[in-house]
Amino acid sequence: MTGSSAGRALHLVGSAPYATAEETFRAVALHLGAHLGPHLKRLPDGEVGERDSWIKWQHARIGQSPQFRLVEVDPVYVPVPPYALVEGVTSADDIELPELGYADAAIESFAVFERLTGEGVIPPGVRFQIGLPSPLSVASVYVVPPSRALFEQAYGRAMALELDRILAAVPAERLAIQWEAAVEFALLEGVMPGHLGDDMLDGISGRLAGLVDLVPAGAECGIHLCYGDSGHKHFCEPADAGHLAAVANGVSAKAARAIDWLHMPVPKERDDDAYFAPLAGLALKPGCELYLGLVHRTGGIDGTRRRIAAAEKVVQDFGIATECGFGRRPAETIPALLRQHAEVVAG
Repeated sequence: MTGSSAGRALHLVGSAPYATAEETFRAVALHLGAHLGPHLKRLPDGEVGERDSWIKWQHARIGQSPQFRLVEVDPVYVPVPPYALVEGVTSADDIELPELGYADAAIESFAVFERLTGEGVIPPGVRFQIGLPSPLSVASVYVVPPSRALFEQAYGRAMALELDRILAAVPAERLAIQWEAAVEFALLEGVMPGHLGDDMLDGISGRLAGLVDLVPAGAECGIHLCYGDSGHKHFCEPADAGHLAAVANGVSAKAARAIDWLHMPVPKERDDDAYFAPLAGLALKPGCELYLGLVHRTGGIDGTRRRIAAAEKVVQDFGIATECGFGRRPAETIPALLRQHAEVVAG
């Protein structure tokens, strides 16, 4: 990466408002063109189909487990009732979960990725990127607090099996795994009740480090930190990047394997020094690429450049991205947003 806007690396978080993975791949190739490869090293499939609303599709998967029942209460955080363990379940070993669907989606999309690479649409050397949610996020959204600890253990094991299937189908040197942590920040901000005890930061960073270490050498591994994007709004507006920096430092310190990239959001309204000030304390290990999600339609290219200028007062070596995926945006807005990425790195 570089300390000037021209030539900065690009990152795509994951989701896109297209019907198929092929549409996503071709749209990015069309609108980023020569930047795909030199500046954009990894290409997600758009999280198409039932994955189009991040983890929403996992609610029905949890419902297939005989060890969980719906709790008929007014949901506080999501418009579906949460689950609770049925009586008598005292161990994560007792919990049966179905296949979660992430491996099936990745295998299907990678076949398209390979074909388009062979056709020259995707340059050789670009990695196939697949996003996976943290078990803590899924537990915190869809399971009541007393049942979360056991569910999180069982779901974590199921997710590890999904990752094993992905690794068996996609060569490590072609693969980039992105762990996605959003609800973690709702917990840290006190927006949601948690089950992590008093040292919440330690619990969150330790869990993410464990996920990082599931990814073997050869494959790349990154982390997407997020404050939500429902209705293009955060679940709360952060005072600054303090929690983001603290989690990033904690995971970096605890993970045994290298973290290849770390992405964190920048709210569209924030081009002030105060938001970026905590990034002065970032302690990422050498080789970890930092991406700041400061590309927004709001304010256009001038707004993006103001955010870059504010960030540069604290950190120089960072790439650019949007603060979350494109999936909740109208498809007709995506070409202009991709061209804004290209315009920034062109100088």
